Amino acid sequence: MRTIENLLEGLIYASRWLLAPIYMILCLCLALIAITTIQHFIQYAPGLMSMKLKEVLLFVLQVVDLALIANLVVMIIFSGYENFISKIDVAKGDRDRPDWMGSVDFSDLKIKLVASILAISGIGLLETFLKIAGSGDVAVSEVEIKWMVIIHIIFIISGLLLAMMDYVAHRSSKH
Repeated sequence: MRTIENLLEGLIYASRWLLAPIYMILCLCLALIAITTIQHFIQYAPGLMSMKLKEVLLFVLQVVDLALIANLVVMIIFSGYENFISKIDVAKGDRDRPDWMGSVDFSDLKIKLVASILAISGIGLLETFLKIAGSGDVAVSEVEIKWMVIIHIIFIISGLLLAMMDYVAHRSSKH
């Protein structure tokens, strides 16, 4: 009976490797984000010098948005892989290894995820407001803007509640 239990536990433990293809696909998504950013720059580069300030700000906000999403994907890849599959041994001793790598647990990842979503949502709102301020002819209705603000507020409340829950859980685990 003990042999069956050991075999079963070995299979369950090995099943974590089923996550590996998901992280590989996230790596491909990171490449797509990089390609999209380069395409975006190539599209706007010829006209950058003649753009108005608000147009430049919108372009920069879109690039910042892509950077935040890319950073989020990297965080999820590294911390998810290390928390659930295996340590990334090839990075040990590398001077470019991020300081946070290997130290971000699931709780930290949740907080970073919510913070990134809030930043991305905030940038989306700012882009919309800049478009409105730039010209009266905007393809976003008042109802859509209200929903964007409501969703952003929900993200803020969710983030605060998640942070409070993690704080309470952390404090109660010390006692």
